[in-house]
Amino acid sequence: MRRRPAYPVRVAGHVMAMGGFDEALVRFALSLAGKERPRVLYLPTAVADDPWWIADFHEKAPSRGIEPGHLRLFGVPDDPHGKIARADVVLVNGGNTANMLALWRVHGVDVALREAWERGAVLAGWSAGGNCWFEGSVTDSFSAELDPLHDGLALVAGSFCPHYDVEEQRRPVYEGLVADGVLAPGFACDDAAALHFSGAELVEAVASQADAHAWRVTTTGSTPLDMRVLS
Repeated sequence: MRRRPAYPVRVAGHVMAMGGFDEALVRFALSLAGKERPRVLYLPTAVADDPWWIADFHEKAPSRGIEPGHLRLFGVPDDPHGKIARADVVLVNGGNTANMLALWRVHGVDVALREAWERGAVLAGWSAGGNCWFEGSVTDSFSAELDPLHDGLALVAGSFCPHYDVEEQRRPVYEGLVADGVLAPGFACDDAAALHFSGAELVEAVASQADAHAWRVTTTGSTPLDMRVLS
């Protein structure tokens, strides 16, 4: 099936791609909804709907000031399209990127997420939840080694690599894949850094720590982006 282009229409939504889980970055993503108590839908597909992660999300909901909900796809899915359509923010867990994308496509979650983005919702996540919004990414979904993945949702053009500062093979593998033309040029994030896109356009790179960075990665290597440290 032919995929839709990375930026087919003008959209009002946001994408927030984080290098790793970071509470300050999550709270910033929630603020992008511009609502006092946003409806936040949590997608733990990448960790096979692990009950611990779901419980942790709901336990943190009062301190985050959100109306929480979650979507399980393992077992009998409960109205994926409807739940996503009602969300102000969709928050995606890290885990296995390839498995997550495959299951999303089986249940039409990929289409529902694009529709949510086009109507103005915030789509955010870390690791696998950062990979998924791009055309391609670097992942350990297939083996203990790092491999390219080419079939992301393509809401944002180019490729992405998380965990740039904490896993020593991430940078050389990603730079090599881009230099060899296996992956398109793109972006990388340290664990405490994130990229904020409005529609498909990069707005800024943010971090929760002063020593965390985001990077633009081309065939010539990695160039640090200007960062705003969240207060």
